[in-house]
Amino acid sequence: MRFCSQKLVDQLKTTSEFTIYHGCTQVFAILLACLMVNAGCDVDSRVITNVKKPNIVFIITDDQSPFTLSAYGNEICNTPNIDRLVLEGMSLSSAYHMGSWRSAVCIPSRIQIMTGKHVWHTLGLATNHIDTTEGSVANDLIERNRNAARDLMPALFNQAGYVTFRTCKKGTSYAAANKLFKHNYERWCVHADDTSGSKWHGDRAVEFLDRQNALQEEKPFLIYMGFSHPHDPRHEKVEFYQKYGAHDKPPAEPNPLAPPLPINYLSQHPFRHGNDNGRDEVRVQGVMSRRDEATIRNEIGRNYACIENIDNQVGRVLEKLAEIGEVENTFIFFASDHGIAIGRHGLTGKQNLYEHSWRVPMIVKGPGIKQSSTAPGNIYLMDVLPTICEMTGMDVPSTCDGLSFLPVLRGEKEVVRDVLYGVFNIFAEHLGGSGNGSRPGIRAVRSGKWKLIKYDVYNGAVRETQLFNLETNPNELLVQHQDLNIIRMTGNVPDPNQVDLAEDDQFADKLEELEDLLLQEQKKYGDPYRLWNQIGK
Repeated sequence: MRFCSQKLVDQLKTTSEFTIYHGCTQVFAILLACLMVNAGCDVDSRVITNVKKPNIVFIITDDQSPFTLSAYGNEICNTPNIDRLVLEGMSLSSAYHMGSWRSAVCIPSRIQIMTGKHVWHTLGLATNHIDTTEGSVANDLIERNRNAARDLMPALFNQAGYVTFRTCKKGTSYAAANKLFKHNYERWCVHADDTSGSKWHGDRAVEFLDRQNALQEEKPFLIYMGFSHPHDPRHEKVEFYQKYGAHDKPPAEPNPLAPPLPINYLSQHPFRHGNDNGRDEVRVQGVMSRRDEATIRNEIGRNYACIENIDNQVGRVLEKLAEIGEVENTFIFFASDHGIAIGRHGLTGKQNLYEHSWRVPMIVKGPGIKQSSTAPGNIYLMDVLPTICEMTGMDVPSTCDGLSFLPVLRGEKEVVRDVLYGVFNIFAEHLGGSGNGSRPGIRAVRSGKWKLIKYDVYNGAVRETQLFNLETNPNELLVQHQDLNIIRMTGNVPDPNQVDLAEDDQFADKLEELEDLLLQEQKKYGDPYRLWNQIGK
């Protein structure tokens, strides 16, 4: 009796489009090949290698908090197509960007996606505006990072025979990776009309799918579908504005149709946080430095209007995938580069490490992913590249710092790591260089339900510690949220224990535990700074 060679079995395992999930189909293919060999038939390896690999569609928005979506508790913003991805796939409740070394948080976060590298390994890869004066703690990091910048997402998929496509905003990204996509369409689309709004990005993706279908090449594709919105200025069509009671200019009094204030709204942050005069805090069109109820509710309405239009474009792509028969062979991701505050904690930007800005939405649909499933995940954006490599049967590059969360999507694990670390500070020379007030900056660590945030800014003038139990205080409410005026505006009456617990003696041991964890994570990821109570450690 003749047996199938191990070489053939290995080849089938690595080339079948069903390698990752469709175990039964994979086994059937191997058994069929073995039977053919045993029967004396020749098995042409070209038949095996011609099996099409799965497609990847990675949809990413700009400045979108997970709390704008129904999967994360939102009951107002209308997103039926993204909701459909949730129903047909898995949503992760603990997905984060690791952080940023400049105020344009989107740059480090997008480099992390393209490279699979952690935040400190992205320093210097996409900008020359870095403080490299003698003695700068950035010098060695920058040199090492630039020498190691390879194995970028589009390059890997080009080499694997994929047709690579990207549409996205122009600028504040990673040009070295963007130019490697075989089809690359960039435009800053933050306006209400179709030629400079979200539809422009949607049109490019639909046109690409039509072209691919017409070519009949049977090549798999990688689509990186980025939107400029809901980044400000949040201009949108009148029909969307009307739905959410929004206008380009905020009204003197709140519009009754505008979304309510978030329950963690404050009129100002309780202390200086390191980005007080940053663009997102004082120069956003329609907001500027105002934090009154009418302005914030109007801006949230504008935010929802932009997101609903994005959802329409997502729907068009889903329809086109179904029309050309590719939806069953495609893994679809929906994510954002980071979150945003828009009134929460008295902030309007993303240069902070509260959950609304540190977390990102992460929804994945595809073959073998259980419908309507959820998991924490405990993932970073840097985990996307190793995940899609493993999904498509590619080796994960040794240059990746991230971890594949494929086991989570398969339902084999709940999380890929136990502890999460976050950072915000500014290295950018044109934003103040070594004297910038954000250094050493903000750090955060999360372990289970417990979260620590530390602020060491303005040359030691501000040194603050916050400790939250996210199980009992998921919105990270502060004692300021118990003010009667805030309660009147938000309609939320906090429980007495829904406060920062850092000064509560009964949680002193937990605080010490989180302090130790934070330092461990800083050392693990090569954080070049130490906070005021870490000197010498």
